[in-house]
This record gives sequence, C-alpha cells and structure tokens, in this order.
Amino acid sequence: MRGPMPSTARTEAAGAVHLPVMLEEVIARLAPADGEVHLDGTFGAGGYARAILGAADCRLLAIDRDPAAIARGRDLVAASAGRLTLLAGRFAEMEALLAEVGVTRLDGVVLDLGVSSPQIDDADRGFSFRFDGPLDMRMSMEGPTAADVVNGWEETDLTRIIREYGEERFARRIARAIVAERADAPIETTARLAAIVRGVVPKSKDGIDPATRTFQALRLEVNDELGELDRALLAAERLLAPGGRLVVVSFHSLEDRRVKTFLKARSGRGGGGSRHMPQHPDATRAPSFRLESGGVEKPGEAECRRNPRARSARLRHAVRTDAPVWAGGTR
Repeated sequence: MRGPMPSTARTEAAGAVHLPVMLEEVIARLAPADGEVHLDGTFGAGGYARAILGAADCRLLAIDRDPAAIARGRDLVAASAGRLTLLAGRFAEMEALLAEVGVTRLDGVVLDLGVSSPQIDDADRGFSFRFDGPLDMRMSMEGPTAADVVNGWEETDLTRIIREYGEERFARRIARAIVAERADAPIETTARLAAIVRGVVPKSKDGIDPATRTFQALRLEVNDELGELDRALLAAERLLAPGGRLVVVSFHSLEDRRVKTFLKARSGRGGGGSRHMPQHPDATRAPSFRLESGGVEKPGEAECRRNPRARSARLRHAVRTDAPVWAGGTR
C-alpha cells in the first residue's frame, strides 16, 4: 500500500514555486501501475516524481546531474517508504546507473529536458540573464563554464554554436562583439554578456530578449544537452520492456526535432533518418516503438496563463514494442 505523498500541485524549491509542466498529460501518457518500475531521468524539483509515486504503488528511480537537485530530493526519498531511489549522474548514463542498483528493465521513462526552474531562479548558477551572476551554466557543477567558452573560444567557433544551438541569425555579429569586449576584460557575468548581445542584436517584435538565443546556445554547449538527449533516447529504447512507455517534454525546436526524428524512425515512419539518429539500411526491420497519438502535444491555454514557462513545451510519447534493438543502438 503506497503511503501519502506531498502534493503535486506545487513544489517549493530555491525560494520559488515550481509548477511541473504538462503534469496531467505526462502522468496520463506514462500511466504508472502498481508493481511497475519507472525512471524520471530529470528529477529537478521533483514535481513529476511526486506525481508518479502518488499515481501508483510503483518503484521510481530518478536521475539528476545537479548535486543541488539530489540534495533537494532527500525529503521525498524519506517520504516514499523505499519506493524512490535518487541517482546522481547524467540521464544518458541511465543503463550504468540503474545497473548499479540492480535494475535492467523499465516500464516507463520520462524526460523533462532543459534547465529546471530552481536552476533558472538561482542567480549564482548563471543560467538566466534576468539576474546578474557568474557566467557558469553548468548543470553538474563540473567542467568548463560558459565563461570559459565565451573567453577562450575562437570567433569562428563562437559563431558556429550561437548559430547552430541558438538558431541566431546575428551569430557572427555577436561573436565579433564578444571577442572585442573580452580584449578589454574577461566576460565573467551574465549581465555583461547580455548587455553585449543586446548592443548588437535588434529588438524583436515578439518581445523576446535579444540575449535569449545566445544564452541557450551556451547552455547547450556547456552541458552537451543535445548529445545527452541522443544517447538517452537510445538507452531508453534498450531499457524499456515491451509495452513500456517513453514520454519526453522538450522546450525548443532543436530538442523536439531530435525526439520527433527518433520516434518516427523507430516506429517505421521516419524515411531516411538523420545524421544524429542514422537508421540501419535494412528497411524490413520491425519497429521498436509504436506511436499512439497524432504527434506532438502542447500545453493548454489555462496552463500557459498559470505558468508562462509552459508556453514552449512540447510532449511526445511512444510505447515500446517487443522488437529487438540493433547492435550499436542504430536500427
């Protein structure tokens, strides 16, 4: 019999109220049942984890690369009566992390991509230009920072990541301005970087801050988020049992495009594949996933009014078939 869990409506974290995005849709698609084993690959503030544990008498494993998220989750672990296990690491490493606790098969995997609300709201983490803080952006608090990239990379490389990961048409102009400004003094704060970008990028009619795309590009590069996603999708395919559910919530087109391409290819609807998720040349292979809806789901108007961060959310889901996975992970 499962014990009472904290409310899923709101999760207090880092002094802010965290509202899990598309929570009802995620739980409906994941469909936890008694006795099952599920994985929350992005624990964050624990919103999905609470809802999953409250929906069924199931076991839940949750991964996060952020030490602060793992620390925040200790109370939820204590309240779960042994049903929740928190694992520190990257969700792309889910197979190795789960093997360490004796789990080799899953009934469900949910991935809530991108930066979490507690990370955004903490000025010291350097994810947001809304606050002045150190130009860090590391989810794991390890490795090179965004400041290292901004101050150490060549102009051509800065141009490339800002254009590719930020989908920014003024990428060359921004990179040139960064190189010129860092010659006077290292760029070490979010406020200074944002001011540099705003100084060379015209304001858009949609009201989006000109620094948004550059900050996104740096965050994706620092954390290898797209590479992590590619590897996590392949790992989930290998771990999910027949009938297991995969649910992914993304927040920008680069993420959503990868998820869409992967699921279409694995469900036999993908055509020629992509350089990120190449398909095996044998066109007669059996699909490893079954798509049960028409495609992408978006949050409702009421949720977007209640939680502006939900506006860009996109949910895709699929059900694992009993088809084997090809060696190497590419079918």
